[in-house]
Amino acid sequence: MIGSYVAVGDSFTEGVGDPGPDGAFVGWADRFAVLLADRRPEGDFQYTNLAVRGKLLDQIVEEQVPKAIELAPDLVSFCAGGNDLIRPGGDPDDVAERFEKAVARLTAAAGTVMVTTGFDTRGVPLLKHLRGKIATYNGHVRAIADRYGCPVLDLWSLKSVQDRRAWDDDRLHLSPEGHTRVALRAGQVLGIDVPADPEQPWPPMPPRGTLEIRRDDVHWAREYLVPWIGRRLRGESSGDHVKPKGTLSPEEIKMRIAAVA
Repeated sequence: MIGSYVAVGDSFTEGVGDPGPDGAFVGWADRFAVLLADRRPEGDFQYTNLAVRGKLLDQIVEEQVPKAIELAPDLVSFCAGGNDLIRPGGDPDDVAERFEKAVARLTAAAGTVMVTTGFDTRGVPLLKHLRGKIATYNGHVRAIADRYGCPVLDLWSLKSVQDRRAWDDDRLHLSPEGHTRVALRAGQVLGIDVPADPEQPWPPMPPRGTLEIRRDDVHWAREYLVPWIGRRLRGESSGDHVKPKGTLSPEEIKMRIAAVA
Protein backbone atom coordinates (compact mmCIF):
# COMPACT_ATOMS: atom_id res chain seq x y z
CA MET A 1 0.00 0.00 0.00
CA ILE A 2 1.80 3.08 -1.29
CA GLY A 3 1.31 6.07 1.01
CA SER A 4 3.52 8.62 -0.75
CA TYR A 5 4.52 9.20 -4.36
CA VAL A 6 6.89 11.68 -6.04
CA ALA A 7 6.93 12.16 -9.83
CA VAL A 8 10.25 13.23 -11.37
CA GLY A 9 10.74 14.12 -15.03
CA ASP A 10 10.05 16.45 -17.95
CA SER A 11 6.99 17.50 -19.98
CA PHE A 12 5.64 13.96 -20.17
CA THR A 13 5.42 13.69 -16.38
CA GLU A 14 4.35 17.32 -15.95
CA GLY A 15 1.36 16.41 -18.12
CA VAL A 16 1.75 18.65 -21.17
CA GLY A 17 -1.12 17.95 -23.57
CA ASP A 18 -3.60 17.27 -20.75
CA PRO A 19 -4.76 20.78 -19.77
CA GLY A 20 -6.58 21.52 -16.54
CA PRO A 21 -9.10 24.32 -15.96
CA ASP A 22 -6.47 26.73 -14.63
CA GLY A 23 -4.02 26.54 -17.52
CA ALA A 24 -1.76 24.08 -15.71
CA PHE A 25 -1.60 20.47 -16.84
CA VAL A 26 -2.92 17.28 -15.29
CA GLY A 27 -1.16 14.35 -16.96
CA TRP A 28 -0.60 10.66 -16.38
CA ALA A 29 1.32 11.06 -13.10
CA ASP A 30 -1.48 13.08 -11.48
CA ARG A 31 -4.06 10.59 -12.73
CA PHE A 32 -1.93 7.70 -11.49
CA ALA A 33 -1.65 9.40 -8.09
CA VAL A 34 -5.45 9.33 -7.85
CA LEU A 35 -5.44 5.57 -8.51
CA LEU A 36 -2.92 5.12 -5.69
CA ALA A 37 -4.77 7.42 -3.29
CA ASP A 38 -8.04 5.57 -3.82
CA ARG A 39 -6.41 2.54 -2.17
CA ARG A 40 -5.64 4.46 1.03
CA PRO A 41 -7.81 5.88 3.81
CA GLU A 42 -8.94 9.43 3.02
CA GLY A 43 -6.22 11.96 3.77
CA ASP A 44 -3.55 9.28 4.14
CA PHE A 45 -1.65 9.86 0.89
CA GLN A 46 1.04 12.35 -0.13
CA TYR A 47 1.78 13.25 -3.73
CA THR A 48 4.32 15.67 -5.19
CA ASN A 49 4.95 16.35 -8.88
CA LEU A 50 8.39 17.89 -9.47
CA ALA A 51 8.44 17.53 -13.27
CA VAL A 52 9.06 20.53 -15.55
CA ARG A 53 8.76 20.55 -19.34
CA GLY A 54 11.87 20.85 -21.48
CA LYS A 55 14.33 19.68 -18.82
CA LEU A 56 17.41 17.69 -19.77
CA LEU A 57 18.56 14.74 -17.69
CA ASP A 58 21.30 16.64 -15.85
CA GLN A 59 18.87 19.43 -14.97
CA ILE A 60 16.38 16.90 -13.62
CA VAL A 61 19.12 15.24 -11.57
CA GLU A 62 20.29 18.58 -10.19
CA GLU A 63 16.92 20.20 -9.51
CA GLN A 64 14.45 17.37 -8.84
CA VAL A 65 16.30 14.29 -7.62
CA PRO A 66 17.57 15.89 -4.36
CA LYS A 67 14.03 17.00 -3.51
CA ALA A 68 12.70 13.52 -4.18
CA ILE A 69 15.42 12.03 -1.99
CA GLU A 70 14.60 14.48 0.80
CA LEU A 71 10.93 13.45 0.69
CA ALA A 72 11.93 9.73 0.81
CA PRO A 73 8.57 8.53 -0.57
CA ASP A 74 7.27 5.00 -0.93
CA LEU A 75 7.33 5.43 -4.72
CA VAL A 76 9.22 7.59 -7.22
CA SER A 77 8.50 7.58 -10.95
CA PHE A 78 11.60 8.60 -12.90
CA CYS A 79 11.34 9.50 -16.58
CA ALA A 80 14.25 11.44 -18.05
CA GLY A 81 16.62 11.52 -20.98
CA GLY A 82 14.16 11.99 -23.83
CA ASN A 83 15.04 15.64 -24.37
CA ASP A 84 18.74 14.70 -24.45
CA LEU A 85 18.15 12.11 -27.15
CA ILE A 86 16.29 14.42 -29.52
CA ARG A 87 19.11 16.96 -29.49
CA PRO A 88 21.83 16.68 -32.15
CA GLY A 89 24.56 14.36 -30.99
CA GLY A 90 22.47 12.86 -28.18
CA ASP A 91 24.21 9.58 -27.30
CA PRO A 92 21.92 6.94 -25.73
CA ASP A 93 24.88 5.15 -24.14
CA ASP A 94 26.11 8.31 -22.42
CA VAL A 95 22.61 9.36 -21.35
CA ALA A 96 21.95 5.89 -19.92
CA GLU A 97 25.16 6.00 -17.88
CA ARG A 98 24.07 9.24 -16.22
CA PHE A 99 20.52 7.91 -15.85
CA GLU A 100 21.83 4.90 -13.91
CA LYS A 101 23.70 7.09 -11.43
CA ALA A 102 20.45 8.90 -10.67
CA VAL A 103 18.56 5.61 -10.28
CA ALA A 104 21.20 4.46 -7.78
CA ARG A 105 20.66 7.58 -5.70
CA LEU A 106 16.88 7.32 -5.83
CA THR A 107 16.69 3.63 -4.95
CA ALA A 108 18.79 4.29 -1.86
CA ALA A 109 16.16 6.73 -0.57
CA ALA A 110 12.77 5.62 -1.95
CA GLY A 111 10.85 2.44 -1.35
CA THR A 112 10.32 1.77 -5.06
CA VAL A 113 11.60 3.57 -8.16
CA MET A 114 9.55 3.03 -11.31
CA VAL A 115 11.47 3.87 -14.48
CA THR A 116 9.93 4.65 -17.85
CA THR A 117 10.96 3.74 -21.38
CA GLY A 118 10.46 5.96 -24.42
CA PHE A 119 7.59 5.62 -26.87
CA ASP A 120 7.86 3.90 -30.23
CA THR A 121 8.12 6.99 -32.46
CA ARG A 122 7.55 5.37 -35.86
CA GLY A 123 4.31 7.35 -36.23
CA VAL A 124 5.69 10.70 -34.96
CA PRO A 125 6.88 12.75 -37.96
CA LEU A 126 9.37 14.86 -36.03
CA LEU A 127 10.90 11.93 -34.14
CA LYS A 128 10.57 8.82 -36.29
CA HIS A 129 14.19 9.10 -37.47
CA LEU A 130 15.23 8.74 -33.80
CA ARG A 131 13.47 5.40 -33.38
CA GLY A 132 16.70 3.37 -33.33
CA LYS A 133 18.33 5.69 -30.81
CA ILE A 134 15.27 5.51 -28.53
CA ALA A 135 15.19 1.71 -28.81
CA THR A 136 18.85 1.57 -27.74
CA TYR A 137 18.13 3.80 -24.76
CA ASN A 138 15.14 1.67 -23.82
CA GLY A 139 17.39 -1.39 -23.76
CA HIS A 140 19.65 0.40 -21.29
CA VAL A 141 16.70 1.46 -19.13
CA ARG A 142 15.41 -2.11 -18.89
CA ALA A 143 18.89 -3.39 -17.97
CA ILE A 144 19.24 -0.69 -15.30
CA ALA A 145 15.83 -1.64 -13.95
CA ASP A 146 16.95 -5.26 -13.67
CA ARG A 147 20.09 -4.27 -11.77
CA TYR A 148 18.24 -2.11 -9.25
CA GLY A 149 14.96 -4.02 -8.99
CA CYS A 150 12.85 -1.25 -10.54
CA PRO A 151 9.43 -1.83 -12.11
CA VAL A 152 9.33 -0.61 -15.72
CA LEU A 153 6.55 1.48 -17.22
CA ASP A 154 7.14 0.25 -20.78
CA LEU A 155 5.64 2.82 -23.12
CA TRP A 156 7.19 1.25 -26.22
CA SER A 157 4.88 -1.76 -25.83
CA LEU A 158 1.73 0.30 -25.16
CA LYS A 159 0.12 -0.19 -28.56
CA SER A 160 -2.96 1.96 -27.90
CA VAL A 161 -0.88 5.14 -28.00
CA GLN A 162 0.03 4.44 -31.62
CA ASP A 163 -3.39 5.89 -32.48
CA ARG A 164 -3.18 9.60 -33.37
CA ARG A 165 -6.01 10.34 -30.92
CA ALA A 166 -3.61 9.49 -28.11
CA TRP A 167 -1.53 12.55 -29.04
CA ASP A 168 -1.97 16.28 -28.67
CA ASP A 169 -2.13 18.57 -31.69
CA ASP A 170 1.61 19.25 -31.34
CA ARG A 171 2.31 15.54 -32.07
CA LEU A 172 4.97 15.54 -29.35
CA HIS A 173 2.85 15.15 -26.22
CA LEU A 174 -0.02 12.91 -25.24
CA SER A 175 -3.66 13.96 -25.31
CA PRO A 176 -5.82 13.62 -22.16
CA GLU A 177 -6.89 10.15 -23.33
CA GLY A 178 -3.28 9.22 -24.00
CA HIS A 179 -2.24 10.34 -20.52
CA THR A 180 -5.16 8.36 -19.06
CA ARG A 181 -4.03 5.19 -20.78
CA VAL A 182 -0.47 5.62 -19.48
CA ALA A 183 -1.81 6.11 -15.95
CA LEU A 184 -3.78 2.88 -16.27
CA ARG A 185 -0.70 1.03 -17.53
CA ALA A 186 1.32 2.40 -14.60
CA GLY A 187 -1.29 0.97 -12.26
CA GLN A 188 -1.00 -2.41 -13.96
CA VAL A 189 2.79 -2.34 -13.61
CA LEU A 190 2.40 -2.07 -9.84
CA GLY A 191 -0.29 -4.74 -9.68
CA ILE A 192 -3.21 -2.37 -9.02
CA ASP A 193 -6.72 -3.23 -10.17
CA VAL A 194 -7.41 -0.47 -12.69
CA PRO A 195 -10.88 0.67 -13.79
CA ALA A 196 -10.25 0.19 -17.52
CA ASP A 197 -7.93 -1.58 -19.92
CA PRO A 198 -5.28 0.82 -21.31
CA GLU A 199 -5.20 -1.26 -24.48
CA GLN A 200 -8.93 -1.21 -25.11
CA PRO A 201 -9.62 -0.52 -28.81
CA TRP A 202 -10.39 2.98 -29.96
CA PRO A 203 -13.79 3.53 -31.63
CA PRO A 204 -13.71 3.49 -35.44
CA MET A 205 -12.95 6.73 -37.24
CA PRO A 206 -14.09 7.81 -40.70
CA PRO A 207 -11.30 7.74 -43.31
CA ARG A 208 -9.41 10.98 -43.87
CA GLY A 209 -8.83 12.40 -47.32
CA THR A 210 -5.50 13.52 -48.71
CA LEU A 211 -6.46 17.21 -48.60
CA GLU A 212 -7.51 16.97 -44.95
CA ILE A 213 -4.24 15.27 -44.00
CA ARG A 214 -2.22 17.88 -45.91
CA ARG A 215 -4.14 20.74 -44.27
CA ASP A 216 -3.47 19.26 -40.82
CA ASP A 217 0.22 18.90 -41.65
CA VAL A 218 0.50 22.54 -42.75
CA HIS A 219 -1.28 23.71 -39.59
CA TRP A 220 0.99 21.56 -37.41
CA ALA A 221 4.14 22.87 -39.08
CA ARG A 222 3.08 26.50 -38.69
CA GLU A 223 1.75 26.29 -35.13
CA TYR A 224 4.17 23.81 -33.54
CA LEU A 225 7.16 22.79 -35.68
CA VAL A 226 8.41 26.27 -36.56
CA PRO A 227 8.24 27.57 -32.94
CA TRP A 228 9.95 24.39 -31.71
CA ILE A 229 12.81 24.84 -34.18
CA GLY A 230 13.03 28.52 -33.23
CA ARG A 231 13.48 27.69 -29.55
CA ARG A 232 16.21 25.20 -30.40
CA LEU A 233 18.07 27.78 -32.51
CA ARG A 234 17.83 30.37 -29.74
CA GLY A 235 18.91 27.90 -27.06
CA GLU A 236 15.61 28.33 -25.21
CA SER A 237 13.52 25.75 -23.38
CA SER A 238 9.76 25.63 -22.99
CA GLY A 239 10.35 25.17 -19.26
CA ASP A 240 12.69 28.11 -18.67
CA HIS A 241 10.13 30.01 -16.59
CA VAL A 242 7.97 27.10 -15.40
CA LYS A 243 7.82 25.99 -11.78
CA PRO A 244 6.89 22.44 -10.75
CA LYS A 245 3.34 21.78 -9.59
CA GLY A 246 4.62 20.58 -6.23
CA THR A 247 2.35 18.91 -3.70
CA LEU A 248 -1.20 18.16 -4.85
CA SER A 249 -4.07 16.49 -3.04
CA PRO A 250 -5.97 13.70 -4.80
CA GLU A 251 -9.20 15.65 -4.27
CA GLU A 252 -7.73 18.68 -6.05
CA ILE A 253 -6.66 16.51 -8.98
CA LYS A 254 -10.13 14.95 -9.26
CA MET A 255 -11.75 18.39 -9.30
CA ARG A 256 -9.40 19.59 -12.04
CA ILE A 257 -10.06 16.50 -14.15
CA ALA A 258 -13.83 16.82 -13.68
CA ALA A 259 -13.75 20.51 -14.66
CA VAL A 260 -12.53 19.73 -18.16
CA ALA A 261 -14.15 16.33 -18.69
